[in-house]
Amino acid sequence: MLLSARDETRLQALALTLSSRYQCDVSTLPCDLSQPAQVCRLAEDACQRFGGLDILVNAAAVIGPIGPAWETDWTEWARMMQINLSAAVQLCQQCIPHMPLGSGRGKIVNISGGGATSPRPRFSAYGAAKTALVRFSETLAEELTDRTIDVNCVAPGTLKSALTQAAYDAGRDRVGTREYEAAATAIGAGADGREHAADLCAFLASGESDGITGKLLSALWDPWPSLAEHRADLIGTDVYTLRRILPRDRGLSWDTT
Repeated sequence: MLLSARDETRLQALALTLSSRYQCDVSTLPCDLSQPAQVCRLAEDACQRFGGLDILVNAAAVIGPIGPAWETDWTEWARMMQINLSAAVQLCQQCIPHMPLGSGRGKIVNISGGGATSPRPRFSAYGAAKTALVRFSETLAEELTDRTIDVNCVAPGTLKSALTQAAYDAGRDRVGTREYEAAATAIGAGADGREHAADLCAFLASGESDGITGKLLSALWDPWPSLAEHRADLIGTDVYTLRRILPRDRGLSWDTT
């Protein structure tokens, strides 16, 4: 297993905890995902260390600029897109050639979340990046139909995290009442949903989810623990995907022909 993040000290501490708890080898490699050259080196190093890859989880994110889209700083907007979208796409591009073909099964799990399924006012960069990541993942899943690689997205829900803390610290006036109260609830909770999100990622990385691909799954709201039982129902359907809503889908008939 290889872990990567910007903070080398915290990264090594996490690796030590995981290796002790699960009795496994955990390597680390610091990387700043805002720098494409470092992203490329991360993928190259991972492939060289292990002689190939089975699982890729893209979990890094920053909240980005907060406020009305026309008032946000463009440099920060673009940097956020690089970290939340472009780095994940680049890692997929670099890692897929080194994933199983014919024997075994490769797994790609992209963390999407807030803003991917509905508008998120005052978080335009974050919402746009996460929506794009879901559509990219759906497209990639289609492109990999002839290869044994599953690609899925996870919506973890509002978690007690640095992103949530940043939204809370920005204040009610800046982020809006709904965002502020959701952040306050998550920060003040005695327990958060990180374990649910981690369990869903583990499921999607396991053989139990083989053949489930191109889906966006909510760690909190979807019945994913029993999803393997519905594998046949999911294949070839648009369940758990992003799609355009037509008038007839809402019981409206606007046909004037």
